[in-house]
Amino acid sequence: MKVLIEVSARHVHLSQKDLEKLFGKGFLYKKLKDLSQTGEFATKHTVDLAGPKGKLLKVRVLGPIRSHTQIELAKTDAYKLGITPPVLESGHLRGSVGCEIKGPKGKIKLKSGVILAERHFHCDPKTAEKLGIKNNQFVKMKILGPRALVFDKVVVRVAPNFNPTVHLDTDEGNAAGIEGTAMGELII
Repeated sequence: MKVLIEVSARHVHLSQKDLEKLFGKGFLYKKLKDLSQTGEFATKHTVDLAGPKGKLLKVRVLGPIRSHTQIELAKTDAYKLGITPPVLESGHLRGSVGCEIKGPKGKIKLKSGVILAERHFHCDPKTAEKLGIKNNQFVKMKILGPRALVFDKVVVRVAPNFNPTVHLDTDEGNAAGIEGTAMGELII
């Protein structure tokens, strides 16, 4: 099956408590644009991240509000900060590391929540049934072109509001020569 592949740049998901510490009490997001997954959006807001070795400036904040603050980086970003986040599925933060987040109204020292997001395939139940795949199953993704390669261990994430899309981080996208989006072949 051919499927859309998106390169997901580094970004931050904030809890309500952390949003107010960074942007001020009662702050509301201003939407920049909708993302491919229903209800997800990029905000007009950014924060700065700091680690023992360096900083990442103007990292995009995504909405909506999450129950826990989570930062998704590529390995290259982690090197720049001087931290070693584990590869984890989004929302699974056990064993994650922290960093400092600075917003326009304050800063916080996050003890955990920084991850290298596991490459994943968002999929609705109807498509999953058609393909014969299940939530948390691993599949492969074949990328064609001058830098052709096959990504192994792409975790399937099934939910009613998901649209069939594979998400790779910027390091993975660069390795495959993807600029923004591409089409790939799902291997089950």
